[in-house]
Amino acid sequence: MEINSNKQFSDKALEDFRLIDSALEDGDEQAFAELMQRYKMAVYHMILKMVRNVDDAEDLTIEAFAKAFKNLHKFKKDYTFSTWLFRIATNNAIDFIRKKKLKTLSLNTTFTNDSGDDVNIDVEDENLNPQQEAIKSQKIELVQMFVTKLPAKYQRLVKLRYFDELSYDEIAKELDAPLGTIKAQLYRARELMYELVKNKREHL
Repeated sequence: MEINSNKQFSDKALEDFRLIDSALEDGDEQAFAELMQRYKMAVYHMILKMVRNVDDAEDLTIEAFAKAFKNLHKFKKDYTFSTWLFRIATNNAIDFIRKKKLKTLSLNTTFTNDSGDDVNIDVEDENLNPQQEAIKSQKIELVQMFVTKLPAKYQRLVKLRYFDELSYDEIAKELDAPLGTIKAQLYRARELMYELVKNKREHL
C-alpha cells in the first residue's frame, strides 16, 4: 500500500500505516488491537456526543471498528487512518440516529419482502390505534421468531436487552457474567440476527 508522496503525514499517521500493513499482509491481530486502542476512546466520545446514550455509544463504537477492519483493504493512504475511521463512525452513528425512534423497540434491522421493498421491524410503543396495535403485535412476533433461531445463550441476552430493556450492567448482574462478555455476546447476537433476517427466505 503506497503512501501519497504529495502529502506530509505525522509520525502517528505513519505508524498507523505500518500497523495497517501488518494487519493486512500478516494478519497480525495485535496490529488490529493497537489500532483500536489508539482511537477507541476518541471515537466513543465523538459518538456519545451524537447519540447521548452510553450503551448505544459503546455499541456503535464496536460497530465502527468492525466496519473499518472489515473494509481495511479498501483504505488508501491518501489521507490518515483516523480521518477515514471517523468518517465511518460518523456515518454509522447518523444511520443509527435516523433509524431509532423515540420509545421504539428496535433491532435496527430490515428485511426485504417479496416485492423487493425493505420492511422495518421496529416496534413503536406510543399512541397506537387498533390497526397499529395489530401491526405491532405481528412485528413483535416476527422479531421473536428470529430470536428463537438464535443459539440458546444468545436468546436470553437479546430478550433481556430488547424486550425487557435492561442496561448492560443490569444484564451482567442478572446473568452474573462479566460486563465485557455480555457486550461481546450481544454484538455477536445482533450479527446473527442480521444474517437470519437477511436470509429470511431460508428460515421462514
